[in-house]
Amino acid sequence: MILKPQDLLVALKLVAVGSERWTYARLAKELGLSASEAHAGVQRCLRAGLLVENVTATLNDPAMREALLSKDIYPVKPRRRRASQASEFGNPVRPHDRLLAEFVIHGARFVFVPDRLPLSIGVPTSHSAPAFAGVFAPGSTDFVWPHPNGQVRGQGIEPLHSNVPFAAMQDAKLYEMLALFDALRIGKARERGMAIDRLAAILDPHTSRPPKPAPKG
Repeated sequence: MILKPQDLLVALKLVAVGSERWTYARLAKELGLSASEAHAGVQRCLRAGLLVENVTATLNDPAMREALLSKDIYPVKPRRRRASQASEFGNPVRPHDRLLAEFVIHGARFVFVPDRLPLSIGVPTSHSAPAFAGVFAPGSTDFVWPHPNGQVRGQGIEPLHSNVPFAAMQDAKLYEMLALFDALRIGKARERGMAIDRLAAILDPHTSRPPKPAPKG
């Protein structure tokens, strides 16, 4: 099994969606994929450990459902629904916070290496993205995902997936994560350090981290 770029896009989208109910049709529409591509991406991420099944998804297993009911966890017997659908008890899968953060921060940039493209009009990314105005050190060059609806001219960067510009324009939180990921892929050391901190806080918010030492001088 080899993870595809759209698989990471799907996983990050599920982070952005959070606890909201979703369907494969919704993922497909908002990412510009087909429903079958969205479903296949979820399945590969499950196999890789980047996503995990929700406990409530096991309610589709009769033995597990009866075990839960016997402990009075659910006072009303739930209706059986397809595993691919979100149930009244939650979505069927969710991101594995720690493993997804570990992969995005420490591994994915070596797997999905971007090509630099000619100067073009597009959607700003990396430190040039609007969400990071005043956060990253200003650079002499703006980085963009080439796109006909873009409004910034800069150094073209191959996005993680061809649908990234479209998907980012639909979802501000997803846009933030994708731009941070590009800061890891193409940024300078200071930008990468900031991107690591912010991605860790978004992807794995429940893990405590040691405070940073005070700057010298």
